[in-house]
Amino acid sequence: MTNRELIKSAILAMQNAYAPYSGFKVGAALLTAGNDIYTGCNVENAAYSPTNCAERTAFFKAISEGERAFIKIAIVGGKNGIIKDYVPPCGVCRQVIREFCDDDFIIIVAKSENDYKEYRLIDLLPESFGANMLED
Repeated sequence: MTNRELIKSAILAMQNAYAPYSGFKVGAALLTAGNDIYTGCNVENAAYSPTNCAERTAFFKAISEGERAFIKIAIVGGKNGIIKDYVPPCGVCRQVIREFCDDDFIIIVAKSENDYKEYRLIDLLPESFGANMLED
């Protein structure tokens, strides 16, 4: 699975976003170790705090289907679905990614299939808290 293909899946997922309040639509495409893709979009709520981000939607879909091994995720977004800049994951999404992925997990933020940046989780969430901290 190329980065371009994964980004294309994220762009398609963004079209399903439910963002009537902010107008900011986000799509994500998560690649598993088995080469399957789980997509997600943001789903807003009038009460705001129940809103779910695209990244978490993709992860929760995959987890609910029994997936536990992930390679990388591509994320795109923009006001009214127009991609103008890179959209990195929020802090909550970074922590959810940390729960299921190691430090070398790849996070791709893209403006297009050809214009993207690639990060490792450790780069976006250094000194993070994880399940290993709870071990004896």
